[in-house]
Amino acid sequence: MLRIHELKLPLDCQPEDLRTAAAKVLKVRPEQITDLQLYRKSVDSRKKDDVKFVFTVDVDVQANESKILKRCDARKVQTATYYQYEPAEVRRTSPLRPVVVGFGPAGMSCALALAEAGLNPIVLERGHDVDTRTKDVHAFWDTRTLNRSSNIQFGEGGAGTFSDGKLNTGIKDPRQRKVYDDFVRFGAPEEIRYTHNPHIGTDKLAEVVKNIRLEVIRLGGDVRFGCTLTDLIIANSAIHGVTYTEEDGHTVDLETDTVVLALGHSARDTVDMLFCKGIRMIQKPFSVGARIEHPREFIDRAQYGSFAGHPALGAANYKMACHPEHGRGAYTFCMCPGGTVVMASSEGGDVVVNGMSYYARDLENSNSAVLVGIEPEHFPDKHPLSGVALQRQMEQTAFALGGSDYTAPAQLVGDFLNDRKSVRFGAVTPSCPTGAVPSDIRQVLPKPVTDCMADALLQMDRKLKGFALPEAVLTAPETRSSSPVRIVRDDFFECFLGDNELSGAYPCGEGAGYAGGIVSAACDGIRVAEAILLDERAEQPLSEFI
Repeated sequence: MLRIHELKLPLDCQPEDLRTAAAKVLKVRPEQITDLQLYRKSVDSRKKDDVKFVFTVDVDVQANESKILKRCDARKVQTATYYQYEPAEVRRTSPLRPVVVGFGPAGMSCALALAEAGLNPIVLERGHDVDTRTKDVHAFWDTRTLNRSSNIQFGEGGAGTFSDGKLNTGIKDPRQRKVYDDFVRFGAPEEIRYTHNPHIGTDKLAEVVKNIRLEVIRLGGDVRFGCTLTDLIIANSAIHGVTYTEEDGHTVDLETDTVVLALGHSARDTVDMLFCKGIRMIQKPFSVGARIEHPREFIDRAQYGSFAGHPALGAANYKMACHPEHGRGAYTFCMCPGGTVVMASSEGGDVVVNGMSYYARDLENSNSAVLVGIEPEHFPDKHPLSGVALQRQMEQTAFALGGSDYTAPAQLVGDFLNDRKSVRFGAVTPSCPTGAVPSDIRQVLPKPVTDCMADALLQMDRKLKGFALPEAVLTAPETRSSSPVRIVRDDFFECFLGDNELSGAYPCGEGAGYAGGIVSAACDGIRVAEAILLDERAEQPLSEFI
């Protein structure tokens, strides 16, 4: 097959137009193209009066491909190459079943890979199954009574289930193709394989994660909900089992020599337990900020001009980054076109916001996080969990500022830029389901962060006209975009107990500090599964560990 890049076509183009355009580039007749598959599809909106789709396609041609390649621009036409995931060789000889703690993207992908290899993993998830969890989340938003084990952060699918199902990633790991293929296999739209900004949507993602769980069980695995890891059973620098507590308070000891710690970024009590056990951790940079909301139609017009509202486009996306004078990088994160800001608390007495979109992306507002990076040197102290303490401080301050009932503090962009408390909302209605109160979010976020955000809003406004709309709303705080802790692991993906390697404990995914989104977490889960299957440490001479 041949791969053709940069085919630009109008928004109203039809499949036959794409075939005709491909044939023109190859200098063949359209009927000579026997098969055409989309490899990539994006939108070029740089010219607001001429918005187009840009395609990369793979084609089979009834002609000599070598001759075609010689006469075509090598930058535009190449031989198509494909990534085919090859499962790791199963060298593991232990009769014990591996335990996966957490059933977010990392835990799901790890458990699925282990199950497909015949290892019959046992999954421990502190939250509920996705259907029950959805009811728990909406009950919290309606009644403001938080279930601390089953909420936006905890439960089947992890925190990403109640976001946008956004699959953007900056990693280059080829395993991401397997992640996309697995999601499609279990119910995600086919388009995530080729769209430039793929997303599944919270509504569709719920079915995907349920189907993955059913497949793990069909293959011999076991998924246990309402089970919180409370201890590691360790002897001679090796895992011999885990202890977990069920919802009714019953404690269970489970024998295993392999535990995957796919905890997610909000399992602070579990991280505390691991730290007290002596598991080595270090501080890690993380980001904080606020959610900015604009009318969806406003963002659509800013991005697409007169083409806004075209049925082929849907709600507009954006992604921006800048480096204001205050020295810290600022960027937009997890943009949710036609979505909503959500209350994402998990501990009780904390206010945390995030963004969420359904597949249709057709709600009134569009939102994204505006985040500023915080480096460890700006943490309160050198303690490995100091970043967690900083997160918690902001969340508890926001809870009090909002009225101690999970109402979120929010501020008009115009007021924020002029350093004055908001007293009303205007043209943009905040969408947070537990409500928003006009406030001064500078009381919640550190001054270096708010100074940087103010500069960034003005810089971003020059990139996306109207981004600093005075009536746009900033809702705070967004503190859980990533973990402020990394559980140190070695070349075999296992962690350390003090100065010694701890055999059989595998930190994994975002909560362990090795990922920053659904796809990167899922890829890390696959890498950890491969390490367990290959069991390379077992093949090392004993002298290497003395």
